[in-house]
Amino acid sequence: MSSLQGKLETDVEIKAPASKHHEIFKHRPHHVSNHASDFVQGCDLHEGEWGAVDSVICWKYFLDGKPRVAKVLVEAIDDENNTMAYKVLEGDLKEQYKSFRVTTKSIPKGNKESVIRWSLEYEKRHDEIIDPHTLLEFFTGLSKDLEKHLAD
Repeated sequence: MSSLQGKLETDVEIKAPASKHHEIFKHRPHHVSNHASDFVQGCDLHEGEWGAVDSVICWKYFLDGKPRVAKVLVEAIDDENNTMAYKVLEGDLKEQYKSFRVTTKSIPKGNKESVIRWSLEYEKRHDEIIDPHTLLEFFTGLSKDLEKHLAD
């Protein structure tokens, strides 16, 4: 019997400043689909304003070859540490998980390079649900796709 609660993390090295990765997710998440359309098809603001805690954003994305939707609450923003935390409110992930949180931290590494740390914290609805490793791979691919745009 596996644990219902879990946490997965991955680090992705990109050749772009940490501040730019943080900034696109904070102020311009609706532009992500322009630069990583294989992963994200759209992003709409439902409540609040871009770059503000307690804002509600709806992401449209592809995972495991299928279109998905996630309505998320921006729980925390830490500009000093280039960190953002999201809580999933509605969407496909809620079918399998009672709770789901995503945190991204952009860590400067040398000159114009950074490490992007993606963390997933979740509670499964039952023990037959697998850990969301494909979602972690999704975030890795998303950061690598954004790297090309952010390096400019």
